[in-house]
Amino acid sequence: MARGGLAAALLGGVLSATAATAQTTGGDSLRAALAAAYATNPTLGAARENQKATDEGVPLARANGLPSASATATETEFIVQNPLNTPAPKRIAAFTGTAAMPVYQGGAVRNAIHAAETRVTAGKASLASTEAQVFSSVVTAYMDVILDAETVHFNQANVDQLKVNLQSTEDRFQIGDLTRTDVAQSQSRLATAEGQLQSAEASLAAARENYIAIVGHAPGQLAPPPALPHLPTSAEAAEATALETNPDLLAARGQAVAANYDTRAARGQRLPKLSLFADAEHDSYLGSLSLGELAGSGFTGPIPNTVNTADVGVRATIPLYSGGAPSATLRQAEAREGAAQDQAIATERTVISTVRADFSQWLAAGAIIRSSQTALDAARLSLEGVKAENSVGNRTIIEVLNAEQEVLNAEVGLVTAERNAYVAGFNLLASMGLASARALNLDQGDDAVPLYDPDLHYRRAGHDLSDWNSDGSPSIATPLTGASRTVDSPVQGGATDAAKPGG
Repeated sequence: MARGGLAAALLGGVLSATAATAQTTGGDSLRAALAAAYATNPTLGAARENQKATDEGVPLARANGLPSASATATETEFIVQNPLNTPAPKRIAAFTGTAAMPVYQGGAVRNAIHAAETRVTAGKASLASTEAQVFSSVVTAYMDVILDAETVHFNQANVDQLKVNLQSTEDRFQIGDLTRTDVAQSQSRLATAEGQLQSAEASLAAARENYIAIVGHAPGQLAPPPALPHLPTSAEAAEATALETNPDLLAARGQAVAANYDTRAARGQRLPKLSLFADAEHDSYLGSLSLGELAGSGFTGPIPNTVNTADVGVRATIPLYSGGAPSATLRQAEAREGAAQDQAIATERTVISTVRADFSQWLAAGAIIRSSQTALDAARLSLEGVKAENSVGNRTIIEVLNAEQEVLNAEVGLVTAERNAYVAGFNLLASMGLASARALNLDQGDDAVPLYDPDLHYRRAGHDLSDWNSDGSPSIATPLTGASRTVDSPVQGGATDAAKPGG
């Protein structure tokens, strides 16, 4: 198995394992959040519908090379007759049928079909890119809720501790062991901590609302995320995988190939065209042609109140001059092809830059976790020492307060670094093209979800030659995409008891 495939398979296996972890903890898992977004996220649903529209480009292009037929019925009343026309009926009903079969279109149809098919392939890559972007948003939202919940927990614990400190400081002030300044410092620090707690709770509420917007339901009590195994060992390895599997790059390359087919189709406009045709007509005078109207015409025999005609033939069309339109169309297609090729190179540059940056951020986040852990251990040790020295009068109250604040900052810094490292690691997988539902194995396990197959609609559209079929009109009430609304979700609060939405 290739390096990228192995990483994706292992990641999917770990994500499958987190479902059991979530059940034992009584909360939602990252896998469940990804599955919910995959099934109901409207951004992903819109991308699927747009891909369906792209699929229809193939039968539209193919239709220009298939037979066509039409029928016309007319009824005409002759109010004023031309006296020179003999015979001159008063009315006529005509029924006309026409059929045509293109034989040669200068290669325009063939190249248009190739362009449409290539755009379908490129569209599938774009759909995979949207899928990866949605999954990255899910992971970010999931980790933000965990981070902000931990931050609220730390700030709440800090407020509780500062309340105890304030009470102790006031008691010691009453017996003359401390000054009014010490009490004021404790009161100030508590008020500041309470403000920080309110800010943290507001951030948690916002993170939960963002989670609802992306995943489709309230987060509840989230389980710890799984580890991201076997990430690339070097930026070069990550780059090599991305150049082969990044969906944005695959889509851009496909659009460049499709633009080349458009150029070939444009050249076909200047070539001769050949087609077969057949016409049939049935005329009825509706009994309005009489013998008197035939007098002097030399006509003998029954009165002909119906006339049938039919013809078949071959039509060759040779373009001679069209005011320069074919040349302008060709130059336009050539320019768009050049733009698509440049866009593919620009996308490749962006992918290379993004992968290298994501790898660097992931490495840096790991280093920050280690330094943050060291800082937290040192801050906790320092706090114990300062408290011990304060008890014997060698440290002031403000020094104890500062040491407690350093512990709080270090705790928040560590969980922030852990969040950043996980998000950076998943973003790296996404930029490498390893963050699709199939790569994450969402279709496996006891809680598997069915994967969306864009080929189903493509095959149905490609084989449909009827003029009367439809997929139906989507509506907000019953959308074809399966996207769900969140208008009925409860307003989220900032308390750490996430099992109670809005609490």
